[in-house]
Amino acid sequence: MNAVEVVAAARRQGAFRSGAVTLVLLLAIVVVFAVSLAVGDFPVPLADLPGLLFGDGVGRAAYVVTELRLPRAVTGVLVGAAFGTSGALFQRLLRNPLASPDVIGVTQGASAAAVVAIVLFGAAGPVVSAAALAGALLTGATIYLLARRGGVHGYRLVLVGVGVGAVLTSVVSYLMTWADVTLAQQALVWLTGNLNGRGWDHVVPLAAALAVLLPAALLRSRALAGLQLGDDTAAGLGLRVERSRLVLLLIAVGLAAFATAAAGPVAFVAFVANPIATRLVGGARAGLLPAALTGALVVLLGDFAAQHLLGEQLPVGVVTGAVGAPYLLWLLATANRAGRV
Repeated sequence: MNAVEVVAAARRQGAFRSGAVTLVLLLAIVVVFAVSLAVGDFPVPLADLPGLLFGDGVGRAAYVVTELRLPRAVTGVLVGAAFGTSGALFQRLLRNPLASPDVIGVTQGASAAAVVAIVLFGAAGPVVSAAALAGALLTGATIYLLARRGGVHGYRLVLVGVGVGAVLTSVVSYLMTWADVTLAQQALVWLTGNLNGRGWDHVVPLAAALAVLLPAALLRSRALAGLQLGDDTAAGLGLRVERSRLVLLLIAVGLAAFATAAAGPVAFVAFVANPIATRLVGGARAGLLPAALTGALVVLLGDFAAQHLLGEQLPVGVVTGAVGAPYLLWLLATANRAGRV
């Protein structure tokens, strides 16, 4: 077997494993999704779900499933997919495992804008979501402009993002200490990352945004693979390096912005989804789809645990933060020993 055949065989094996992992993740999401619709204070048999979802279900069971639990679960899937894809884009584009929207300041921008809307203007509902969306987009643009000096490099953008995020976190802390207790409590619930009370008015704009941004990310995956080889190599392959990087960064920021606007800054989902997907795929290069599905599964599992397994109902961000924070510390410790950070 010559070298070309060896490479072709390795690619086929990698593609097969990636496809198998994607299928398993999809099946796991379907199972957890169904269980989340069935389990609660008003239990619904799993066998009744198809009729309630696709039939003419009426009564209390239909209302609980279709109006309360279904939009919450759908929001969780979409938010997780958006965060997972955004984190994968940031980490691969900047070639830095710390580069995720909740580390480099994007979600802090959304949080600061949302807290300003709640505390200073008494906003609620869609207004807070719109403020969070605008704050994330403005923060992403600011970080890019501050880091752009002779081209955007991953290490510089991460440092700038961490600095901007620290400033915005200070703004949030000041507003929280200054605010009325009731408004501060409302802001704190939003800052934790929460799927409680999510309805179809949250699902529709998020689904519309993902219908545009996710295909755009998948279509640009070839450019992403080229940029991962380095700017010189990517330019040698015919890529317009700065333009491709800017487009991918815009997609990543947009995904994080819409997800944060829908459910708040659900901690560490964007940070852990891509590494988990990469380890599941193994030696093969993980595509964006496994990262998106991993993010969706993480949010669904986290929300289920927060609602039913911890003794009292908690925001999903409490669970994802409890899982993600130790991983961040482990990553920093191992990267420091290896001399990469």
